[in-house]
Amino acid sequence: MSFKKVLFIGGIKSGKSRLAEEYILKHSNVKPIYFATNEFFDDEMHHKVQLHQKQRGDKFITIEEPLLLSKKLLSTKQPVLVECISTWINNMIYHKYSQEEIYAQVKELKDLKQDVVFVISEVGQSVVSEHKLVREFVNINGKVAQFLALLCDEVYSVQAGIALKLK
Repeated sequence: MSFKKVLFIGGIKSGKSRLAEEYILKHSNVKPIYFATNEFFDDEMHHKVQLHQKQRGDKFITIEEPLLLSKKLLSTKQPVLVECISTWINNMIYHKYSQEEIYAQVKELKDLKQDVVFVISEVGQSVVSEHKLVREFVNINGKVAQFLALLCDEVYSVQAGIALKLK
């Protein structure tokens, strides 16, 4: 049996999450899992998450996991939306995981045995930051995006709420 892997990539507030949600709901025969990677660092982020939860309603089964990406994903067989890989990378860096540990988890995603839609932010189309930590994040995010694009059957670039199919 073949499982479909799809990637939505775009800037912050580009509409990629909404389009990814619509995509997986349209293509799933069962209630999909919404794999939320966010951590609550402040009140603003908590409020943003509450708005996303309200928007989703009961269309998804939500699993919140900020760090154990591959382990948790490999333990389920239902269709899953991963929102957002960039947030997960940020969490991993914040919690002092090495680049090797991050890449090791990402490489395990090739073994997923279910339909999966990934969401990742495009952060490499800007100036090079003067901050080392930001440059590290952009570097890892870009490499992970490239890996996922190769892994996925379909890739969509999102701008202004419009998805352009790249692959």
